[in-house]
Amino acid sequence: QVQLVESGGGLVQPGGSLRLSCTASGFAFSRFLIAWHRLAPGKGGVLVARIFPAGEITNYADSVKGRFTISRDNDKNTVYLQMNNLEPEDTAVYYCGAPSLDYWGKGTLVTVSS
Repeated sequence: QVQLVESGGGLVQPGGSLRLSCTASGFAFSRFLIAWHRLAPGKGGVLVARIFPAGEITNYADSVKGRFTISRDNDKNTVYLQMNNLEPEDTAVYYCGAPSLDYWGKGTLVTVSS
């Protein structure tokens, strides 16, 4: 059974940091590009960051460049999203997934507010 489970969300003040984790099972994790998307209230889903199978290439949305870092540990079947200098506009449900397989987790809520 394929599972992707996100964790690490929560409430943080502007300027704060969070690290999201996504642990996968049930498929050959190390062979696939993994992405983080987010869905904010009243907005469509947006690609935040993605990482190629060996971690050799990463891509980021312009809005998070320089603040977010995606990484992966294939031995642990886990992808991370380190989020620094968070802004209220980063408030959203964050989902990880393997886009080419259309496998997605259930998301974790990040709220940035004072």
